[in-house]
Amino acid sequence: MKKTAAAAGAIALIGGLSACNNRESAEDKMQEFTEAWNNQNFEEMYGYLSSDTRAQINKETFINRHETIYEDTNAEDLTIQTGETDENNEGEEETALPFSVSMTTSAGDVSFEQEAAWVLEETEDGEEWQLDWSPSYIFEELGWEETINVERTKPARGEILAEGGEPLATNMETTRVSLVPGSLGEEREDTISTIADELNIPEEDIDEALDQDWVTDESAVPVKTLSPDEEAAASEVEDLPGVQLSEVGNQRYYPEQEAAAHLTGYIGNISGEELEERGGTYTQSSQIGKAGLEYVYEERLRGEPGMLISTSEDDVVAEQEAVAGEDVQTTIDISLQGRAYEQIQEDTGATVALNPQNGNTLALVSAPSYDPNNYIYGWPEDELNEFNESDNRPRAAKFNSTYAPGSTVKPITASIGLSNEAITPDEEMTIEGLEWQPDSSWGGYSVTRVDDELSEVNLREALITSDNIYFARTALNTGAEDFTAGLESFGFNQEMPYDFPIENSSIASDGLDSEVLLADTGYGQGQMQMSPVHLASAFTAFVNEGDMLAPQLLASSDREVWEENVVPESGISAIEAGLEGVVEDERGSAYEPVNENISISGKTGTAELKQAGEEEGTENGWFVAYDNEDEDLLIASMIQNVEERGGSSYVVEQTKPLFEE
Repeated sequence: MKKTAAAAGAIALIGGLSACNNRESAEDKMQEFTEAWNNQNFEEMYGYLSSDTRAQINKETFINRHETIYEDTNAEDLTIQTGETDENNEGEEETALPFSVSMTTSAGDVSFEQEAAWVLEETEDGEEWQLDWSPSYIFEELGWEETINVERTKPARGEILAEGGEPLATNMETTRVSLVPGSLGEEREDTISTIADELNIPEEDIDEALDQDWVTDESAVPVKTLSPDEEAAASEVEDLPGVQLSEVGNQRYYPEQEAAAHLTGYIGNISGEELEERGGTYTQSSQIGKAGLEYVYEERLRGEPGMLISTSEDDVVAEQEAVAGEDVQTTIDISLQGRAYEQIQEDTGATVALNPQNGNTLALVSAPSYDPNNYIYGWPEDELNEFNESDNRPRAAKFNSTYAPGSTVKPITASIGLSNEAITPDEEMTIEGLEWQPDSSWGGYSVTRVDDELSEVNLREALITSDNIYFARTALNTGAEDFTAGLESFGFNQEMPYDFPIENSSIASDGLDSEVLLADTGYGQGQMQMSPVHLASAFTAFVNEGDMLAPQLLASSDREVWEENVVPESGISAIEAGLEGVVEDERGSAYEPVNENISISGKTGTAELKQAGEEEGTENGWFVAYDNEDEDLLIASMIQNVEERGGSSYVVEQTKPLFEE
């Protein structure tokens, strides 16, 4: 049957309306696009783009641009939501649909609202809504020809301050010396030689810097950043051809140099292992505390880096300000720190000074030392070689390592003996001759004392004359179990409650498993090991009615009792009298040199260190003392290799001047 023209037209109209009704709406397309975006399926998103958009950006570039920007900005929690629209787009060829974008980035939260421009285009499947995409959908500030920059802002590191606010570690404006190769001219070799001499760096280091692949004739090649102590060198080289000087801010500087190196430590570039351990906001370019207080207080000092996300046209997308690190206020007396270093700078040893009334650390000194600024500004070649080749381990702090304490442990032995009623303060122990052993079971070994002038020895006299036999017998009378417990109450085999890492003091590797070892331990020999910091802390008990204080480093810290009643009340006066006699009685080992300007009590010690088969060994000398009058200064000093310098008397000579005002 033949259709009429009118009927055919009606059928065509109906077919057109049907095709229109079957076409997805712009709102539906927007929902699909948004779902793909939220899933970061950028390849699928590209399928919704209009022909004009595809002419401007190909699929690979579209995908890479999204992935790179989101990755570089550390975008997380990306959320795109469509907005409400009342528009009826039937019969229209263009429509704008609102949407919102939110995310967190390394520079903070980002959120904005936009309108998606949809257009009707003829496709293989008929008319479809397609998106006129814009880079402003990623970040509203971003244009077609613009890129995203991510800049990390370094925070100012907190300062390390001594008592009174004087800096131990600070930040300084410094000068960088650079060379422009194309301006060196015919005097290139002479200029390099002069700079090497004036800045104390090898010529080959300068040549290597100038020969780097990126260097051109116009490049300013950094040669050295000058420390504040080297600023005068800038004037010696600034007029040389090719030299360029520039200011560099926020450089770490240690004004006390060698005097406080092991106390402050230093910062350096983070290692791969440190980066893996720390994580967080650390990056491969971060600097981190490597030793000393820089290491101990790293979390407080470093601050939080800032972040700026911007376009290549300097439009800010997001910004998080850097947060400066916290200043660390210590209890260190900067004058005493410097004077203590001057006294032992030519030796190998350590000095620890505390206020015995509150435990505040006044000085932590180790020798030999180094200038921590060398880790920041570079090592002079001669110094670096000497530093690396030294047998005295100048990099290692001596105040937190352990050594045989010698006779300095005798007041501790006395305290333990008194607590266990192995001795009484006034009881006299009969000791005849220079050598003693309890019976023949000891074979050829015996304990030896310095002289046999006294045959009836009480506690005070034993301390003044440092009678080894008296304290060996005190340990034996106490017994291994109680003596071990007493030493542990004085902090042996314990971790010190101290911010600075201190090696644990120890009694014996396998316990006091023989009478000989027990006796030797009673006067500071045997296998006993003790750190100078621990020894100083132990002696605070003789100033605080038997309570041993924990040492403190921060000015904000409260007085803390580490162990209570380690010295029985009945014996304190006798021990104090003995310690005073060590210095004030002419028989005492710390009597010389006489200094009438000070009044101190203390105890010396000499520990002989012998290798197996040796008849004689090296000696470590000790002196620990406290101010008798104000009782606000206690010093423990240890110097190695004193066997040919008078033993512990040399340490006394080096330490007594520190008590002078």
